[in-house]
Amino acid sequence: MLFFPLEFTKRTMGSGNDSTVTEFILTGLTDRPELQLPLFLLFLGIYVFTAVGNLGMIILVGFSSHLHTPMYYFLCSLSFIDFCQSTVITPKMLVNFVAQKNIISYPECMTQLYGFLVFAIAECHMLSAMAYDRYVAICSPLLYNVIMSPHICFLLTMGVYTWGIVGSSIHIGFMLRLSFCKTNVVNHYFCDLLPLFGISCSSTSINELILLILSAFNIMVPSLTILASYTFILSSILRIRSTEGRSKAFSTCSSHISAVTIFFGSLTVIYLQPSSANSMGQGKISSVFYTIIVPMLNPLIYSLRNKDVNLALKKILENRKHS
Repeated sequence: MLFFPLEFTKRTMGSGNDSTVTEFILTGLTDRPELQLPLFLLFLGIYVFTAVGNLGMIILVGFSSHLHTPMYYFLCSLSFIDFCQSTVITPKMLVNFVAQKNIISYPECMTQLYGFLVFAIAECHMLSAMAYDRYVAICSPLLYNVIMSPHICFLLTMGVYTWGIVGSSIHIGFMLRLSFCKTNVVNHYFCDLLPLFGISCSSTSINELILLILSAFNIMVPSLTILASYTFILSSILRIRSTEGRSKAFSTCSSHISAVTIFFGSLTVIYLQPSSANSMGQGKISSVFYTIIVPMLNPLIYSLRNKDVNLALKKILENRKHS
């Protein structure tokens, strides 16, 4: 991060016809005045729900000793990622609904982009780690505590965050090479790669190639890992003779499958389609799903469909009543 100020200084020193853009205007989701207040209230409510839900999940796991297992360790990490992802995007988005112009400086734009990429990449691979955890739990239950030891869980989590930082640094490094001198209007509600490519007056062919390669890696590798894990899981579930046993085994995976489907589905629409097949309007809608809706839904999905989480919540509420 120490290289940002040097780049920013260069970009604010242009003069005359060579002057470069030092701030951007985010167009937001809509330019219809009658929708601004309703959308502001809607997304404010979503953000509050997201923050309370994800921070609540982290606190719940931390204070409930019977939730100190690899599954909930990864769920706690996912909640942290979702909270950070929403916080990077939503507050600036809310400004767009109440301000005449939603202006963001070049340093702020790059910082927002960097944060978004870190947590988006991390979520892809965290969901993959969670699928592997379910695979070990169902397919090798006797070796579960050995294979998914606290040390291994820590290494997997650190690997997820490390790759998130590395992947986003690659994108930002190539983004800082671009010049913006034609227009400063970004047709989006946050600083994303594709809208910024669209207003650059430099060649973005290398950036687009890097985006395609890294997007394919960050979407396809976790997707294939998840698909392989659930193929083995399904095979193991079908071998369980009792209906109750099958139902219990499947219930531990159904929440994760729901979260994976929504997240990777919306990401694929944006980053693995040709630009000609994907209008910016459709891109904004898809972006809303993985930047705002998914972080809100994850704690809801995992709490409503998880008996252990519900039991832990009831115990904490009962203890507060008695105290």
